[in-house]
Amino acid sequence: MSDAPSPPSGTGRSGLFDSLSVRLFLVTILAILLVEFLVFLPSAASYRANWLNERVQAARIAALSLEAAPSRMVSEELSNELLQRAEVLAVAELSDDMREQILPPAMPLEGPKKQVDLMEEGMMGSIEETFATWAAPDGRVLIIRAMGSGPGKVLEIVVPEAPLKKGLIAFGWRILGLSLLISLSAGTIIYLLLFFLVVRPMQRVTASVVQFQQDPAAWTKRLSATPRRDEIGRAQNALADMESAVSDTLRQRERLALLGEAVAKINHDLRNTLATAQLASDALSTSDDPRVQRAVPRLERALERAIKLASETLKYGRSNTPMPRIQTISLHAAADEAAAEALGPHPGIHFSNDIPETLQGEADPDHLHRILANLMRNGAEAQQGEGDILIRAGETGLEVCDSGPGLPRKAQENLFKPFAASSRRDGSGLGLSLSRDLARSMGGELELIETGPDGTCFRLVLP
Repeated sequence: MSDAPSPPSGTGRSGLFDSLSVRLFLVTILAILLVEFLVFLPSAASYRANWLNERVQAARIAALSLEAAPSRMVSEELSNELLQRAEVLAVAELSDDMREQILPPAMPLEGPKKQVDLMEEGMMGSIEETFATWAAPDGRVLIIRAMGSGPGKVLEIVVPEAPLKKGLIAFGWRILGLSLLISLSAGTIIYLLLFFLVVRPMQRVTASVVQFQQDPAAWTKRLSATPRRDEIGRAQNALADMESAVSDTLRQRERLALLGEAVAKINHDLRNTLATAQLASDALSTSDDPRVQRAVPRLERALERAIKLASETLKYGRSNTPMPRIQTISLHAAADEAAAEALGPHPGIHFSNDIPETLQGEADPDHLHRILANLMRNGAEAQQGEGDILIRAGETGLEVCDSGPGLPRKAQENLFKPFAASSRRDGSGLGLSLSRDLARSMGGELELIETGPDGTCFRLVLP
């Protein structure tokens, strides 16, 4: 029992957090909350500093009320009332080595105590002390040291920490609620902007890519161009052009495949018809009529050219370039063997093999033989059987040159295109195309070096 095929990569069900829009929204919210937190720290420290300064100011005002009293002494009831109004527990003034209790505490001060020196506390220290206040134990009192009423005097105020802690907690909750409201509002606005400017275009591009993957040749699933000139717009337009080009190419290949199948069938029937016509021409050659004798050779050549073209067309349409079997061979011997086959029907061609006999190369023997034989045969036929063929080892490969008339401009423009590059009336234009395919299959290249009235040279680059 065979295993079920696994689904293609990227086609599984996506979760909520796999969406780019959801990720952008959450990242926006988190970024705003992070900024709000960084802003909240100095804000909370400022709230604490203001609260402490208010207690100090209230204690100073209470201390000033004692200036009108004789000997700066008041009753216990008035002292307690002043402390209650100032929301402090005790007030004292320090000068040099003396300590004067301006407003003594109404009851003994118990519980943990912590000193706060407002004269030396900086911003970072204030932020640190704000965190310490949130974590402070219950019942702790603060002994605040601030500038006194005169030079060299320090005011010392004792206050309960519980109201400050309660106020800081309430302030934190207010800031948190406000931050959430701001982050949600700003996040929604930024999300909508990003959705319409980034996410939505990317969703169209993604959907088009997925649909194009499923059916590349479809007309209706192409991505439309956009007038945007930013990076997303350029990417969308480039993708639209690519999809259009690939779709057209695929449809063209389908049509060429169908056309090739039809041409193969036509060529098969045409070969049979031409074979019958050739038999008829053979029968006509026995005729004694002088006019028939003059016409039969031309008819036979025309039939031979037609049969050859049909055969090569079928061969090109059916054949695949065979896989090369690379091995070390003697290039000089390979050139001699190819020349013996290609130049045998052309005894008027003078062949020169200038490849050193010791030179070896890495190539497929059959591929190399077909390429060299085709180049030599083309050169001999271009010179109509009279001329020179030279093969030599160049700096980057083997060079095959003839002394022929050169290639016409039209043949140069379509040199390696099948059925288009032949410069002979009876040529099919398949030889050079097949030769280049064989060269590339070995990891090399076949290219035209030069052509002109003094001859034509091709270079076969070997791996």
